[in-house]
Amino acid sequence: MTVVGFITEYNPFHFGHKYHLEESMGKAKADYSIAIMSGSFLQRGEPSFIDKWTKAKMAVDNGVDLVLELPFIFSTQSAELFAYGGIKLLDSLNIVDYISFGSEIGDLEPLNTLASILAVEPDFYKEILRYNLSLGLSYSVSRSNALNNYINKYHINNTYNYQEILNRSNNILGIEYLKSLINLNSKIKPVTIKRSGKDYNDLNLSNDFASATGIRNSIINNGLPSIKNLVPFETYYHLEEYLQKYHKFNLLENYNQILLYLIRTIEIEKLKSLLDIEPGLENRIVNYGNKNNNIKEIINSIVTKRYPRTRIQRLFIHLLNQLDKKTFWELYNIYPSYVRVLGAGKNGLTLINKIKKNSSLPIITKFADYKHFKDNSLEKILMFDKRATDIFFMGLESSIVLSNMDYYNSPYIK
Repeated sequence: MTVVGFITEYNPFHFGHKYHLEESMGKAKADYSIAIMSGSFLQRGEPSFIDKWTKAKMAVDNGVDLVLELPFIFSTQSAELFAYGGIKLLDSLNIVDYISFGSEIGDLEPLNTLASILAVEPDFYKEILRYNLSLGLSYSVSRSNALNNYINKYHINNTYNYQEILNRSNNILGIEYLKSLINLNSKIKPVTIKRSGKDYNDLNLSNDFASATGIRNSIINNGLPSIKNLVPFETYYHLEEYLQKYHKFNLLENYNQILLYLIRTIEIEKLKSLLDIEPGLENRIVNYGNKNNNIKEIINSIVTKRYPRTRIQRLFIHLLNQLDKKTFWELYNIYPSYVRVLGAGKNGLTLINKIKKNSSLPIITKFADYKHFKDNSLEKILMFDKRATDIFFMGLESSIVLSNMDYYNSPYIK
């Protein structure tokens, strides 16, 4: 019995995801698949376009055997922490043989080289990293420059263009997955599939694999029928079902008034307590937050080379869900505390039974059952997911009360 794992967002599940699933199953010679999937909010600091149960339905109906939720405290973090949260959960299941991820380069060797350097962080690398940060460059650019300097100084295999590798988002995530495997001393083996089709942020649509960003953009601007031929039938069916039920897709700007209220009323010390805030950024947020009534324009004004858009967006999402630096690191040290099931096929039920036998983590299928475990660590992390779900549905501005939805929605069992 061979199991391959994925760390995903499926926002929404498209042909590129289906290709990756099928190629991974073949390359790993796997019998079963598990997706660790972001729930209500995502790594780039945005709400999910659709609710997490709809995403789980899409995944299962397109062939994923088991969908587990990546907790909010990790789903809305930098690539490093996002990757760690996913890998740590997969590793803790004690049944996963492979982790498969997409990458622009499609080659593990250079990604492993970079991951190995980052796992150790040699003194020369750290020195160059500090210097680049002192120039006002963002962390990602500073890190890329430091890695290139280290590779050139020590003449590490120069058959690859490491600068180009570090400029691509899926490569960066892949490096972080590999680094986490090293740091956790995990037995899980990595597999990478060369990304095919459009880049993550490509808005152009064509008959090859359209990006999730392009698909969402087309739905917003041209309506749901505009992407009917760009996603699997199962995905389109569940998107239609979602729209009939909730009437609105979710976007960051749906929280405009809530975020304006928070920015303009929060105590500066509380703003300074957020993860990824550094001295001066809190003043920049308050300053521009009082000069504009549009959250997208406020973010545009705050963004600099040092402060990338996704970092600012994540700060706002953490503000929405009251996640500060101190709380995050407390929860980091007790993670993972549970396994949350969002969807499963017939093979997925087999995997759940196997997890029960091989892992000590409690498995939550019916949300209310968390109370039976009487575990404070579990409850602390889970309550961020519960609150994230409530906040997600607030963005839909429904006339129907959509509160406590974690209690009312069961995992999708096919």
